[in-house]
Amino acid sequence: MIEVLVVDDDIRVADVNAAYVAKVPGFRVVGTAHSAAEALERIEDVDVDLVLLDHYLPDETGLTVARTLRERGHQIDVIMVTAARDVATVQSAMRHGALQYLVKPFSFAGLRGKLEAYAQLRRTLDGGGEAEQAEVDRIFGALSATPAPELPKGHSPTTAELVRRAMMGAEGPLSAQELADRTRLSRQTAQRYLKLLERTGRVRLSLKYGDTGRPEHRYEWAAGL
Repeated sequence: MIEVLVVDDDIRVADVNAAYVAKVPGFRVVGTAHSAAEALERIEDVDVDLVLLDHYLPDETGLTVARTLRERGHQIDVIMVTAARDVATVQSAMRHGALQYLVKPFSFAGLRGKLEAYAQLRRTLDGGGEAEQAEVDRIFGALSATPAPELPKGHSPTTAELVRRAMMGAEGPLSAQELADRTRLSRQTAQRYLKLLERTGRVRLSLKYGDTGRPEHRYEWAAGL
């Protein structure tokens, strides 16, 4: 289990975020805190793997908490969960070791995506050993993973994952028929999921023109997603 401390100056918001975390398999909330001093005190008392850290706290900023954790030698990961949107704060969070930055307000799906990406990163790093460039890219890619979109009615998460893996593994653009052949789905089903992924920005559409007839629609997984 990944032990999580939720830090937010608003007690109600902290409780909501804690409830969100508790719904994600593999994560357990070990406490909440509502100030920088309380957060640092809790970290000394309980084992914490991950801190969901608000920036606007009554005594210090979340960035001060992150910096203090590093100064004290705590090997604890940080995901900033805050309404602070200015680029300077985002940049400072990166420099202080925050792995993710989630801007309020957000949905459960938004937080779940960040937590699942973090869990994937933990699994990769726990494997140890040496990493080739492809493995390094995958580790850093986990940090910027985009959560899966909420699926419209009539779409299956299992099928969406099948299509996602097929598109990510392709060496170039695929047509709906080529995707159908790879996944053993019908062409109509493949086309439907490709259009969904295009609408959410996860695949790019290009047109391939032949000698005659209508151009062929081809789809390619968008880099960085």
